[in-house]
Amino acid sequence: MAQLRQDHADFVASDAEVVVVGPDNAEAFRAYFTEHDLPFVGLPDPEHRVLRLFGQQVNLFKAGRMPAQVVIDRQGIARYAHYGHSMSDIPENAEIFEILSQLRKEAPFAATTV
Repeated sequence: MAQLRQDHADFVASDAEVVVVGPDNAEAFRAYFTEHDLPFVGLPDPEHRVLRLFGQQVNLFKAGRMPAQVVIDRQGIARYAHYGHSMSDIPENAEIFEILSQLRKEAPFAATTV
């Protein structure tokens, strides 16, 4: 989440909203977001309902949920998804910005990255 925080202003300038969905309950999620001063939206998902909808994998041998990043357009259509195979398998923000730029060329919209 550090790289998302680092480039948060660039996501805002790209007309994108960053939403982080995590496995903790609301209280733990709020404490983490407060402690780390995260500027984006956090959505607790302790029952894995939201991310199951996007096909995020859980691997008990690799610390639980594998990272996933999804770009969703204003119509709610997932336009890009990356499913990590380890906790370090996360696309660079530059890759996400390139995808956002390509999608804006196709049809202007505001995207959300999860």
